[in-house]
Amino acid sequence: MIDLDGALAARKQAIETELDRRFPAPAEDPGRLLEALRYSLLGPGKRLRGCIVTWACEAVGGSVEDALAAACAIECLHTYTLVHDDLPAMDDDDERRGRPTSHKVFGEATAILAGDALLTEAFGLLPDVRDPEAALFCVRTLAAAGGISGVILGQVRDLLLEGGGEVSMADLERVHAEKTGALFAAAAQMGGACGGADGATLSALGDYGRLLGIAFQHADDLDDADRPEQAAAARRRLAELVAKAKARLGGLADGPAKVLLAALAERTAARHLS
Repeated sequence: MIDLDGALAARKQAIETELDRRFPAPAEDPGRLLEALRYSLLGPGKRLRGCIVTWACEAVGGSVEDALAAACAIECLHTYTLVHDDLPAMDDDDERRGRPTSHKVFGEATAILAGDALLTEAFGLLPDVRDPEAALFCVRTLAAAGGISGVILGQVRDLLLEGGGEVSMADLERVHAEKTGALFAAAAQMGGACGGADGATLSALGDYGRLLGIAFQHADDLDDADRPEQAAAARRRLAELVAKAKARLGGLADGPAKVLLAALAERTAARHLS
């Protein structure tokens, strides 16, 4: 029986140790920029995207060390999206994960700059991916997932949906696919590339991540009682999405990393499928 909680905790610790090493507290910190960066980057979080990067790498024959730079990069980019999403001009949230949001602690200007720094530094980490071709693939994949066809576009659509009016399941899933789905897909593909996966395997890993990301966001919405009018349909979609995500892992060699990727999909929806 796989210990998903133990595996998540151990991998989370490895990723956070590497993030702390790469972004140490400076002796001098004008404007508290690095303090703000570390406050968000090293604060509470699951590190699911980083875990997916490393497990996908291991699932295709690579090592944790092969994938750590990419795992840190996607955690940096993901954290930047949270810092900016919390701003008054976006979602206007005062609290995240039980703590005041960055702009409430450091002010809006510093929070914006800390987010900008995290986005920039994410791409500065990717040349440390050991294989040059994999590093280039990771740059392109992360840019596509985080850019105008991914997270940024999804955030624009999300803001438009807040304007009122009826929201269909297709509308919701398009946003989920462009935001959470895009980053989960990038995580799986970047990990596969770091481990030397071929094109067909990278495509399957991308499908797994995209489907899992949509399911994950449905589960989050159900947890938060968002869009209650869509709750019944979201529960049905969870079962479908998780089954499809797991099926896309079928071509991977059997092993602990494959089992963990499947278990993560199962965990995402389990509490809402009873």
